[in-house]
Amino acid sequence: MAEMSEKIIRYDLETEINHGIQVSNLAYKTGRQMSLAEDVCYELAVAGMLHDIGKLRLSRYVSGDKNPLVIEEIKYVRRHTQLGYEALKNKGYSSFVLEAVYYHHENFDGSGYPENLRGEEIPLGSRILRVCDTYAALTEKRPYRDAFDSQTAVRMMIDEVKNFDMQIFLAFQRVVHES
Repeated sequence: MAEMSEKIIRYDLETEINHGIQVSNLAYKTGRQMSLAEDVCYELAVAGMLHDIGKLRLSRYVSGDKNPLVIEEIKYVRRHTQLGYEALKNKGYSSFVLEAVYYHHENFDGSGYPENLRGEEIPLGSRILRVCDTYAALTEKRPYRDAFDSQTAVRMMIDEVKNFDMQIFLAFQRVVHES
C-alpha cells in the first residue's frame, strides 16, 4: 500500500512539474506576443510554474484516476487556487504572481472560480494563465484520457472561447501556430 501511494505521489509531482513548465513557457511567450514588458513576462513564467502548487496539498483527498470527479473531489480541487495562494503569500512573490495563481480559473464570462470575476475584473496574469493552462491540460495525457493534438485542443478551446479574453486568446494562438 505504501509503495502504491509513493508511486501516485511521484506521478502527481512529476505531472504537476511538467504541467507547470509547459504553462510557464506558454505564458511567457504569450506575454511576449502581446508586447508586455520583459519583467511582466518573467512574472508570467513564475506564475505559470507555480499556478497549481495548491494541488499538491490535495493528493490525499482526490484520487485523480477517474473522470468525472465525484462532487466531493470537485469541491476540494476548486480549493487549489486558494491553497496555492496561501502557500506562496509569505514567500516573497509579487502581488502579480499571487493574483495570477489565485484567479487562474476565473472565466472571462464570469462563470469561473474562486470569485466569479468577469472580464477585466480578472487580473491580466490570471487571464493569460487561464488560456495557457487550458491548452496545456488538453495536450497532456491524463489517467482518464489520451492527450489531444494541438489542432484539436485549439478547436476545443474555440468552442469554449467565452472563457477567455479574446485578445489574449488571439495572441496565444499566434504563439501556438509559430511552434
